[in-house]
Amino acid sequence: MTQLLDLDEVGGRVERTTLPGGLRVLTETMPGVLSATLGIWVDVGSRDETPAVAGSSHFLEHLLFKGTTSRGALEIATAMDAVGGEMNAFTAKEHTCFYANVLASDLPLAVTLLADLVTAATNTAADLESERTVVLEEIAMRDDEPADAVHDLFSETLFGDTPLGRSVLGTVESIEGLSRADVDGWYRQRYAMPAMVVTAAGRVDHQQVLDLVTAAFGDRLTEAGEPAPLRRGEPVPDRPARSTGLITRRTEQTHLLLGTTGLGRLDERRYAAAVVDAAVGGGMSSRLFQEIREKRGLVYSVGSALTHYAGAGTFSVYAGCARKRVPEVLRLIREGLDGVAADGLTSEEVARARGQLKGSMVLGLEDTGSRMSRLGKSELSYGEYLPVREVLARLDAVDEQQVREVAAELFGRPTCLAVVGPYRESDLDRL
Repeated sequence: MTQLLDLDEVGGRVERTTLPGGLRVLTETMPGVLSATLGIWVDVGSRDETPAVAGSSHFLEHLLFKGTTSRGALEIATAMDAVGGEMNAFTAKEHTCFYANVLASDLPLAVTLLADLVTAATNTAADLESERTVVLEEIAMRDDEPADAVHDLFSETLFGDTPLGRSVLGTVESIEGLSRADVDGWYRQRYAMPAMVVTAAGRVDHQQVLDLVTAAFGDRLTEAGEPAPLRRGEPVPDRPARSTGLITRRTEQTHLLLGTTGLGRLDERRYAAAVVDAAVGGGMSSRLFQEIREKRGLVYSVGSALTHYAGAGTFSVYAGCARKRVPEVLRLIREGLDGVAADGLTSEEVARARGQLKGSMVLGLEDTGSRMSRLGKSELSYGEYLPVREVLARLDAVDEQQVREVAAELFGRPTCLAVVGPYRESDLDRL
């Protein structure tokens, strides 16, 4: 059965169908473009891994591009390059996505290639060994970039040795220890039809996409199979696992993240929290940017961020500055958060933050990739599609009292500090 989920001037025509086997297909028609973006989403990420197979989801994301039962890696790459398209993938804490951006006329090719990757990958031992080196190089690249390393360090400091605390990439030890049986077993246990969602946006027709997907997935749509249970029901710490985390590096800048636990993705207060985040550190007019960069010139970059997971979340403030300025920067961050927790935001700040969020959301949906991504995340994370106008209305409904309450709760929680820079553990006590 096909459902019409949205049809208005803000969003395109959004339709949803569940095919045999539980595969869900969502499309958004954008008549004014000549391209299409297709995504195949799998409801599995690093949060579902045990320590012994940490990094398996991301490793598998790499490995599927190495070849299938009918195509080699070069053939896959050549087919996409020949039409000027882009094909890639990414792994997150709670999902994996394979996507292709092509001319609308080349959508059949995109469906065929991506479906082949996720249903017929060979995952040979030889390919695993060659790709193991690539993944280890990606970990090394992350380690060489302090601004990236501090984010993984923050998750570890906040959530400890839990699935949310571990890096999507895994560790050198876990990647070196993965066998073909580990990775291929992960593939066969997790990539079942009920765990998959196909999304397409652009100059697409829903029935055409259904026909292409049905042909590409073939008999697999009727194969019996349930994905292995997810591990998202495990308890999540309500306070930081540690107060500080440190990676000692001889860097010119100190990179730091100060933060706390946040709101789960189904918490209705997330709209008020988004307004708080935007006003505190979400743009050039935000309190932290104005106070720390514009007025005092202490940093080049400072800003806040929210993340939402199933039953958990984070709020954090990032800054990068010279070592001698760190104590003052941290003091100003804490004073800024304490001030909002105690007094809330002014009506002007609330209005400006709402406008910023609404404008950035709508402007961010101008391309087919962002529309495709919104469909996939809506289905996997929320189990429903909210029309753009509904999200805008929920942001409009946020008032000063809601902002004050959510800020007082968030900024009243225990915090932790993650630091990458030329420090020793004893230095963190003073910070």
